[in-house]
Amino acid sequence: MTEHERKVNRGGFFLRRCLCQAMGLFLVLASSAGFSEAASRENDVVRAVRLASPAVVNISSQQEIQARPNPFSRFGMDPFFDSFFKDFFDPGFRRRYQRTSLGSGVIISGDKGLILTNAHVISKSASVTVVLQDEREFQARIVGADPDSDLAVLRIEATGPLPSLAMGDAEDLMIGETIIAIGNPFGFSHTVTTGVVSALHRSIRTEERVFHDFIQTDASINPGNSGGPLLNINGELIGINTAIYAKAQGIGFAIPIHRASRIVSDLIRHGEVILPWIGILVQDLDDRMAAYMNLPGEQGLLVRSVFKESPAASAGVQNGDVVLSVGRHEVLSKPDYVAAIRNYKPGERLELRLWRKGKTDRLSLAAARFPQEQAGNLAFQLLGVKVEDLTDALRRRYQLSASKGAVITQIDPDSPLAGIGASTGDVIGQIDDLPIESSADFENAVVKYRLKSSVVILLQRGVHAYYITVRI
Repeated sequence: MTEHERKVNRGGFFLRRCLCQAMGLFLVLASSAGFSEAASRENDVVRAVRLASPAVVNISSQQEIQARPNPFSRFGMDPFFDSFFKDFFDPGFRRRYQRTSLGSGVIISGDKGLILTNAHVISKSASVTVVLQDEREFQARIVGADPDSDLAVLRIEATGPLPSLAMGDAEDLMIGETIIAIGNPFGFSHTVTTGVVSALHRSIRTEERVFHDFIQTDASINPGNSGGPLLNINGELIGINTAIYAKAQGIGFAIPIHRASRIVSDLIRHGEVILPWIGILVQDLDDRMAAYMNLPGEQGLLVRSVFKESPAASAGVQNGDVVLSVGRHEVLSKPDYVAAIRNYKPGERLELRLWRKGKTDRLSLAAARFPQEQAGNLAFQLLGVKVEDLTDALRRRYQLSASKGAVITQIDPDSPLAGIGASTGDVIGQIDDLPIESSADFENAVVKYRLKSSVVILLQRGVHAYYITVRI
């Protein structure tokens, strides 16, 4: 190679190196510009979603559904035959199906593997599967569920700590404040919707019950979002999204986290919500009674009974008082009263605003846990019956064929059960979803369901059993 050729090669190499360096500088600058542009687009919503997403889970629940087939249904027979086959076909002649429902949840304790979701997401589930954002899959155990608040707590076992969300404060929310919902609508994992707080302390009436004190938002919340988190702009958990209101379009609802926290605490500790006891029984007022009492444009609830040595009795509540509000919640009906009472835990103080002898009065009292020794008295006040364990002596006296249950041995002729036709010697085998095998089971069920407006009772007389609905 000549000297001239070597000079040309050195010049070409130098030129190529300069070009490579220039290209590298260009790529660095371009990358930096792109990074800078991306960073400039990262707003508070993006940061909140990035912070919260790892703690949002997908929940699927397998349900066993038992259905008794009607062999004449394909011929368009009258619905009467559905009842016919229900009564006369063999109860074991059933088909079983499995249905998977999708919902969302949020990890509230990474160390303990605790997940908060809606009760209706895992209702009647045979098994519950939880899938994390990183696609890890776990079989979950139901710690506890409370259908009245539509909340449930699950637990999963992981080898290490899981991501979790910090609790925010839903009590200082502002109308118009930006909020973020994350969930799995229609199976689309980790879908983000945004909106604002539209209203606070909303009540929602469904076919089954009334829910109170909800956050209303215009963020889209579909069935798959149920149980997922509602976040503030800092990525903190301020509510649990719920899709219980089927008629809502462009309207979403969430359970405030401060109310959920009270319920979660009981579910984790006891597996159920411990209802407060103040020691009164109330009933609705009709217009005639309200006019007679000269209520000031309000219609509350009449106190029909005050239990001795109860918090209400100690505070001075009397039979014939009218409860106008509990705390800051007005009570215009029994569901309003129940929802207001459920906002308190045993040991917490609450204020009753009463109408008494033409003027209002305010009394403060501390809620307590229900005293179990009052269970029999409560059962007689609510249902008008006394029961005993099913013994051989009672079987002979009433010629009973039942193998288990609680036998009615005394009944008030003016009670709801007597009005339906119940009598001594009838056997109570179930109250709502609780089987009754003894008088203790009966009393425990009455205590558990004491705040309900009605219960379904399985009543057996002779060889026949009937389900009856009783107002309490």
